[in-house]
Amino acid sequence: MTVWFIGAGPGDPDLLTIRGRDVIARCPVCLYAGSLVPEAVVAHAPDGAVVMDTASMTLDDIIAEMEKAHAAGHDVARVHSGDPSLYGAIGEQIRRLDALGIAFEIVPGVPAYAAAAALLRRELTLPDVAQTVILTRTAMKASAMPNTEDLDTLGKSGATLAIHLSVRNLKHVCETLIPHYGAECPVAVVYRASWPDEQVVEGTLTDIRQKVRAAKITRTALILVGQVLAPDGFTDSALYDADHVHVLRPRRKG
Repeated sequence: MTVWFIGAGPGDPDLLTIRGRDVIARCPVCLYAGSLVPEAVVAHAPDGAVVMDTASMTLDDIIAEMEKAHAAGHDVARVHSGDPSLYGAIGEQIRRLDALGIAFEIVPGVPAYAAAAALLRRELTLPDVAQTVILTRTAMKASAMPNTEDLDTLGKSGATLAIHLSVRNLKHVCETLIPHYGAECPVAVVYRASWPDEQVVEGTLTDIRQKVRAAKITRTALILVGQVLAPDGFTDSALYDADHVHVLRPRRKG
């Protein structure tokens, strides 16, 4: 018996991986985060499978269902949104499973920041602009941030920022980042990327808060910050440059 932690992707059922679909299709038990995972994803569960929305369940409740499946010898598809390694709360589940001696595997999924970049039609790493992407969040009602990971510290890097779970903390985000990125730095707030009701609000650190308020976005949104969103000019990558010689593209004779 195995518990499979499966990344369902950002929302569109077509962005569920083939591996994830196939694992769901053979598991007699499917536990999914119904607030963020569409029912079309878990519709791949086999006929007669136990399919449970865990949105109202506690950690103890979820582990109890896994123990029950383990006793019956039934594999479990534990379906999370995006990629389960990012804000998926799988660490605490893994710790419990390890203590119980229950085997588990992880199936990666398409993360929200990748879906947001695709919707914006932007590359998040551009030569001479930014070569680093920082995935982070801010502290509100959730667990506190480590002392060295506050937004002011991370903002000093100038990297492209993908800020999760923070759209209701946008005032703090903008006030903290303006000294590092400048008031006119482009920002995009992407609501439910890849869902039918996806929405994009673009602006700057100066005006994005007012625009998001007008759009009435209060949850399930990702904040992207950085000059890569509106590059004024950048150097072509060396990757395909004719003068960039490497083992797969040796220098041409003549």
